Amino acid sequence: MVGHERLICSSAELVDGGDGVRFQVTRQGGSLPAFVVRWRAMPYAYVNECQHQSTELDWNAGDFFDESKLYLICATHGALYDPGSGLCVSGPCHGARLAPVKVCERGGGIFCAEDG
Repeated sequence: MVGHERLICSSAELVDGGDGVRFQVTRQGGSLPAFVVRWRAMPYAYVNECQHQSTELDWNAGDFFDESKLYLICATHGALYDPGSGLCVSGPCHGARLAPVKVCERGGGIFCAEDG
């Protein structure tokens, strides 16, 4: 990755389909809530904002997956998102996407690239 990187969590903190880790990401000079989850052995991170009404997805901190552990779910209106792409596959914002956050995994850690 290019630019400044920041450690978000240890790799061991993310379990496939398990709880995510919340963090703040810098975008366009401001700080936004974000989260990272593990899905099919890979870390995926997004800005924590539903595309329907700009609410955070998780009511309980880190609880991003639905009961089936197949989709990310917005706790407010039930929108379902594909964990690997951020695409809304069901719900009031069908076809919209979560804003991705670049992360990488190496040396037992999950790192995020900072905008500046």
